[in-house]
Amino acid sequence: QVQLVESGGGLVQPGGSLRLSCAASGSIYSINTMGWYRQAPGKPRELVAVITSGGSTDYAGSVKGRFTISRDNHKDTVYLQMNSLKPEDTAVYYCNVKGRIPAGWSTFDAWGQGTQVTVSS
Repeated sequence: QVQLVESGGGLVQPGGSLRLSCAASGSIYSINTMGWYRQAPGKPRELVAVITSGGSTDYAGSVKGRFTISRDNHKDTVYLQMNSLKPEDTAVYYCNVKGRIPAGWSTFDAWGQGTQVTVSS
C-alpha cells in the first residue's frame, strides 16, 4: 500500500502564491514520475505538471512560467510552487505518483486525496 498526503492548498488573492506538497509513504521500492493534476467544477481532470526520476519536467501551457514542480527523492515528496495565481487556477489539485513496490517489483499508480486551491479577491 502506498499513501499520499497532500498539503498547502487554500485561499489566495489573484497574483499571489501557494506551495503544494505531497509526501508518499508505504511499501515503496522506487518512484518514477510524480505529478500534479487539477479539476475545476464541471471540467475534466487535467495535467498541470510532471517530473521524472531524472528531473525532467513538463507543464501545461496555461501554467508555464508561473508554476514550478520539484521533488525531494530522499523524502519521496513532490512540490508545486504556484506564482502569479489567476482565478482560472481555482480547482482541486491532486498529486499522482507512479513507481514500483518491493513485492515482485509490481507497479503502482497512487493518487492523493486532493487539496482545494481558490484564487479570488
